[in-house]
Amino acid sequence: MAFTSEASVAIILVNWNGLEFTQACLSSLRRVDYPDFKIILVDNGSKNQEGPLLKKAFPEIHLIENRSNLGFAGGNNVGIRFALDQGYSHVLLLNNDTEVEPDFLGEMLLKLAKNTEYGVVQPLILFLHDKRKIWSAGGKWLTSLGRAITLGDQEPLADYRFSKRELDWATGCCMLLTREALLKAGLLNEQYFTYFEDVEWSLRIKKAGYGIGLAEKAVIYHEAGASSKKKHSEGILSPKVFYYHVRNQFFLIRQLGIWTGFPYHLLRFLLWMGYFLVRGRFQKLKAVMKGVRDGMFQPLKSAEKWP
Repeated sequence: MAFTSEASVAIILVNWNGLEFTQACLSSLRRVDYPDFKIILVDNGSKNQEGPLLKKAFPEIHLIENRSNLGFAGGNNVGIRFALDQGYSHVLLLNNDTEVEPDFLGEMLLKLAKNTEYGVVQPLILFLHDKRKIWSAGGKWLTSLGRAITLGDQEPLADYRFSKRELDWATGCCMLLTREALLKAGLLNEQYFTYFEDVEWSLRIKKAGYGIGLAEKAVIYHEAGASSKKKHSEGILSPKVFYYHVRNQFFLIRQLGIWTGFPYHLLRFLLWMGYFLVRGRFQKLKAVMKGVRDGMFQPLKSAEKWP
């Protein structure tokens, strides 16, 4: 690929007890053919000194070690602040449980260069263990229900028809942002911790006047939920996953003032609670109930601006 962009890119990875996934991701990034990027690895309070181990194996990275787990939002914000302070023109968030094609970054920058109204682009994301199937081709937002929909979810790549329309939101799994969009819209909202922070951020960036696009020729592969898929007494997903999902869904519709979304999501989560009650999964039942309570009544906080 011939590179016409002079963009400097900070690629931010957050690691939290995900050594093997992060190693595979960093190995794939070594094959990226775009010349001007730096990897900022934010270790989110991992056990067993994972940050120093990764720095030793990949000396080219810049390592930032957090003393505790700040979540997806907080961990990435640490990296974003550093990148902005260092003067990078673009910031790319990348999940540590991904692997990338060598030309993915160049294709994303090319998409931005051709669409100057965009502030964000995301790549086409396929499943790591089934590369014929789509994990995400971007996001659609249903305002009346306050519902975020993943485009292309689980669809065969061979059958998928890409739309030329702008996206409503980009997934935090991999999104490339311009410095200008970041400065105008602000950072991730750390109150969300994890889940829906990318949707809220995307909608805020669009409100600030920037478009969001899909770079369909840029391809990466995703393990899908590696950090949340831990063995648990009530299944693979931890009760905390359900808590944050439920709480943050209500944070989002409250923040946007979408009152019509409350009955829809209350019904959804009541059905979840009924299912967990019947299956005897009482920790998950309590997590959903707590998520509803906190999501509806905790005071909302705004995202931080930089600097």
